[in-house]
Amino acid sequence: MEAVISTIREVSEADILILDGSPDQESMEEVYHALGYKFPRVHMLDVRDCILVEVENPLPHPFVMSTFWLPNLVLYCDYLISISPCKIVAGQGDFTVTNLLSLLPVSKYRGESENGWGALYSLGIQKVAADLYFTLPFDLGILEARTKLVRNDDSGPGEEESYGKVFVGEPYEVDKEASEAMGLSTDYLRLIEGSRSQVQF
Repeated sequence: MEAVISTIREVSEADILILDGSPDQESMEEVYHALGYKFPRVHMLDVRDCILVEVENPLPHPFVMSTFWLPNLVLYCDYLISISPCKIVAGQGDFTVTNLLSLLPVSKYRGESENGWGALYSLGIQKVAADLYFTLPFDLGILEARTKLVRNDDSGPGEEESYGKVFVGEPYEVDKEASEAMGLSTDYLRLIEGSRSQVQF
């Protein structure tokens, strides 16, 4: 994160916002503190504290979500970057596009579960991720893949493996490049690829 902020500061003095949310409704202030985030002139925000707006999915035929509740401030940002660790869950990439799920308010998508986005998982999280990609287009994706975290499923800590790469570019292209390089079949990428011609970016 420090390297990204330093690179931005080389070309711009614009306000930098870090916005994230926890599926467990954990305070992001505590998470940022635990991560050692302390950057001058950088605002670190929690999705829980944001005003929410309902945004329409531009796809003529959405996979499962015709609208999303999102923090209103992301709609006013000039440049959006998704910075994601490299996670592989059950043989599928969990990269910069699925990282956008952390912007969704748990309060709106908890469903019957106490924590997390239970209502979204019940619809099929890969389809939700594809819909979110089109609804909230990001300018840049950065996949930190110097280390991979590999899990058999969403539970358990997983195992770390050294990989030694960082992927940078448009989020779909970054995730596709990483998936191909690692020999993965990632469902949300297949869904996005089939619908990109329907939306003008």
